[in-house]
Amino acid sequence: MRSWIGVHLPLLPLESLRPCWSGPGRHVILDREHVTAMSPQAAHAGVRIGMRRAGVQMICPDAALHERDQAKEREALDSIALALLQYTPEVAFAEHGSLLLDVTASLRAFGGRLALVRLVRRSVDTLGFTPQVSMAPTAQGAWLLAVARSGRRPARRRTVRMNSMMRLLDALPCTLLPQVQPYLQWLEGIGCKRLADLRRLPRSGLLRRCGQNVLDALDRAYGQAAELHDWIQPPQHFAARLELPDRIEHAESALFAARRLLLQMTGWLVARQLAVSRFLLLLEHERGRSAIAPTPLEIALADPAWQEEHLTRLLKERLARIELVAPVIGLRLEAVQFSAMLPPTESLFPEPGGTPVDFHRLLELLKARLGDHGVLAPAPQADHRPEISNAWAPDSTAKHAQVQQAGYAERPFWLLRQPIELIVRDERPFYGSTLRTVKGPERIECGWWDGRLIMRDYFVAQAENSKFYWIYRERHGVEVCWFLQGLFG
Repeated sequence: MRSWIGVHLPLLPLESLRPCWSGPGRHVILDREHVTAMSPQAAHAGVRIGMRRAGVQMICPDAALHERDQAKEREALDSIALALLQYTPEVAFAEHGSLLLDVTASLRAFGGRLALVRLVRRSVDTLGFTPQVSMAPTAQGAWLLAVARSGRRPARRRTVRMNSMMRLLDALPCTLLPQVQPYLQWLEGIGCKRLADLRRLPRSGLLRRCGQNVLDALDRAYGQAAELHDWIQPPQHFAARLELPDRIEHAESALFAARRLLLQMTGWLVARQLAVSRFLLLLEHERGRSAIAPTPLEIALADPAWQEEHLTRLLKERLARIELVAPVIGLRLEAVQFSAMLPPTESLFPEPGGTPVDFHRLLELLKARLGDHGVLAPAPQADHRPEISNAWAPDSTAKHAQVQQAGYAERPFWLLRQPIELIVRDERPFYGSTLRTVKGPERIECGWWDGRLIMRDYFVAQAENSKFYWIYRERHGVEVCWFLQGLFG
């Protein structure tokens, strides 16, 4: 048995125009001079669906009237569909600002039906919309449960069994079916109010009076006919923009709005089986005569990722470090560099201290917090002299530095900027205590070509407290001089 999630947005016309105003108030959406949506404040004042413009102005003269913008509604619905692609690749548009998700193959991956419904609702809430979410064994049934209005008691919208769904559908008004709209007057005249009443009518008579479309819609809803859908196809490249309802003075405040764009990018990445390694957030400022160029904020990842939580954490750290040159009025997010998504490798014996992915994410978080030059990685040079070969560079490819460092296991990770000359007691070097050589010598003689010739014998030495040091003996002249070059961890 299949599992479908229906997502209906009853306030889509109102919420898609939210940037037109700032803050709560009495807002009304008009379509051809009739009310199609309204804010709770306007509804409390007496505004109702279908009311004419003159009636709204009479009972609520301070209401802000907005013309319906179907282009913005479609843009908002596209953004929601793109974000929900992270839960299933089978997402389709439905009537009256709704979406249908076939989640049959996704239940185990997201912890079951209830957990998946909560994730879908949370994602739509984060995008700034108010959803009515349902679940049913058929797509048409899930849609009917989602669009049904709740009365005094909350409507039951989730069911997993066919018998339970049929009982819930029977109690719904038959006016919910778009196919019966032309025949409402006739249905009311014969006392047909519920879907159960519509199903009890003789099929042959209903076919002659209403046509095949009504019967097909009923059969699809009750699981007695096949359902066909056009699945949403994600674009080849991702770029999304969001207009803010108010000016933002501090960069950290832009994170709440930027999460909406990150959710869309996450859905796009999962749907195309990609992972992003570099993305760009543009903070848009004033336009017109006093136009200011957008502030770019580029995020580079050490390891490609697609998890929204991880991307949000990196963006939060970067936003905390910048100062705005002007208030922000809009955001634009673009995936600049991406690659194929690689599945996680499962190891029978995990490495102590976390996986390499955890290490790379720690580096990304440190870079986002401290800046690109605040995190250095080993960058060994091809030179035998330790003070030259032991070089450090901004961490752009830390994983390569780890591999190169493995060839220097005989040398300490911590080298001093300037070697410390050691005193000699009983013909042995002394540093807090007498040092006993345990390994060596490693002879290094090079540098004659650039005038910095060195002639040294390196040893691994151990102190009385069991600490290990890297020391060398200078071989210039007759006198023997010992120096401390590095410390082992």
